Amino acid sequence: MSPRSASVNEELRRRSRERLLQAAVELVGEHGYDATTLGDIADRAGSARGLVSYYFPGKRQLVQSAVHRLMHRTLEEALEREPHTEDGRERMARAIDAILGLARDRPVLMRQHMAGILQAEGFVQCPEQRRLAELLREVCVGQGSADPDTDYPMLRALLMGAVYAALVPGVPMPVPVLRAELFKRYRLDREQGVPPDAEAVSGGTCDMDLSRFFATGSPPDCSEGRPDPSPQSK
Repeated sequence: MSPRSASVNEELRRRSRERLLQAAVELVGEHGYDATTLGDIADRAGSARGLVSYYFPGKRQLVQSAVHRLMHRTLEEALEREPHTEDGRERMARAIDAILGLARDRPVLMRQHMAGILQAEGFVQCPEQRRLAELLREVCVGQGSADPDTDYPMLRALLMGAVYAALVPGVPMPVPVLRAELFKRYRLDREQGVPPDAEAVSGGTCDMDLSRFFATGSPPDCSEGRPDPSPQSK
């Protein structure tokens, strides 16, 4: 049997990583961070347990990458939904609603994510986090920011603060109140984005099926060749 091509191997590696990301989001959302083990994630993903360390240094890095993927794809989806618009104020409203929507609809997952960021290692620098940063910076540029390198970190800090305020145990603030404050700061109209009393938007954050955010479809035909890479064979 001839060995698999480099492109097939690369696609298999990509899909293995995607399955682990999706499994991490699902399990932490269902059971919390501490109750979810790397073995649980590997089992849900249908991957060999040794492959987890091949793609990620540890559980914290895997979970942060997974949540950042969910965040940037949720934001991306909100910005591009119909009717498509390049209006900077509307796109800012959609961005705010997308992130606050995650706090409202996935509280366990987002609470665990915020707790992880406050650990010593802080943000995990990964492709998922970088894409989220790029999207938020583009939102600032689209709204007319003259200094996006200053305005983007402020937007990020305000969104993180709002998510924290919505999820702090015992004294959570209502998402509509937080939304109103952010909209006031950025001079947005209440009717922009997805108002709290609007009908659910198709593909919104409350959807339970996360597969559209992760490229975990059928793998390429690899019936001939070697098995998926492992830490030992790399």
